[in-house]
Amino acid sequence: MPQNNNNNNNNNNNNNNNNNNNNNNNNKISLNIVLLSLASFLNDVSSEIILPILPMFIISLGGAGIAIGLIGGIRDSIASIFKIFSGYISDKTGQKKIFVFYGYLFSSIVKIFLAFARSWQNIFFLIGIERVGKGLRDAPRDAIIAQAMPNNKGKGFGFHRAFDSAGAILGSILAFILFWFLNFSFQTIIIISAAIAFLSVIPIYLVKETKSEKKDLKLKISLFNLPKKLKFFLIIVAIFAMANFSYMFFILQAQSLFTSTNITSGSKFTKGIPILLYILFNIFYAGLAIPFGKLSDKIGRKKVLLLGYTIFAITATGFAFLQSITSYIILFAFYGTANAIINSNQRAFVSDLSEEKMQGTSLGAYYTITGLVALPASIIAGIIWKFWPQGTFIYCATLSYAAAIILLTMRKKL
Repeated sequence: MPQNNNNNNNNNNNNNNNNNNNNNNNNKISLNIVLLSLASFLNDVSSEIILPILPMFIISLGGAGIAIGLIGGIRDSIASIFKIFSGYISDKTGQKKIFVFYGYLFSSIVKIFLAFARSWQNIFFLIGIERVGKGLRDAPRDAIIAQAMPNNKGKGFGFHRAFDSAGAILGSILAFILFWFLNFSFQTIIIISAAIAFLSVIPIYLVKETKSEKKDLKLKISLFNLPKKLKFFLIIVAIFAMANFSYMFFILQAQSLFTSTNITSGSKFTKGIPILLYILFNIFYAGLAIPFGKLSDKIGRKKVLLLGYTIFAITATGFAFLQSITSYIILFAFYGTANAIINSNQRAFVSDLSEEKMQGTSLGAYYTITGLVALPASIIAGIIWKFWPQGTFIYCATLSYAAAIILLTMRKKL
């Protein structure tokens, strides 16, 4: 009998050890997520070299508020058209890696041509074409992330977002160095950016895709038969997306504090300050992505998203009414915090509310809604900016508060 008890104890200990090992494995960041995060890091270094100077580049070629709204909106809207199809096809075929690979490669190639733009209309066209690559890769990539850490999606998406934003920090710092210290032209900076973009393709080779069976899915059925809770959440997402117009308006608002006429006036130093504020935004974005991802895993996505929408609304209110360098430092920090909370947790919540076999399609639907709304959102922002810059941020704050209130009052339905 004592021997049997010892055997039972040993078995129990082995089971406990196995459970602990499984829990440890579940908590570890998957190698696939690390590789995808590295690719995103390199790609964002490339992209964020361009983004802080893009408003100045547009205005130097004759663009204004509406042009910035069009270009800012088209960045996401063109991508959205391809995201739903790439998500659907990746679900149907069971192949996701190929979309991620060619998505990064295509964007890298198009960035080269952006350096040779001679009008803001050229930028509008090329930015739209470049975002096709983003449309190809994002939904399948996020489906791989969701599959890699099914029990810790918030942590997985937060880890990826942190690398994404860390690349943004480095990229925007490089933009400041190239623009302010080295006095490089817009064209030279963009060519350097394109060279870095090609490096982002390399980690994708090492991603080990989990083999999935081909699924008999129909695009129409997949879209319209999304779970009811997911459909309701996507309505809230669409309302917030109307408020979340292009970041370029935040940079322009900061620039207006230092120049009396337009973005091309003033000293070189005053034109560099908004880039420094943009770096601050990315520091908070990167530093808080994982903590808020972990927090949402513990207390729930809804509570964390409610906090994010509220902070975003407060930030927009501040941009509308505050006019000092100190307030802008705080506001750009808040802007980064809100984005760290919202972006990864919205994706994770969509994944939570979708069926396993439709992860790619559900995420594709999410990206499509946010992307399609982005164009009218930024156009409206551009029109308001032309006549009343302060009103642009009042519009933003109003819709952000609306999204927060709806989520608060209807949270039991989710």
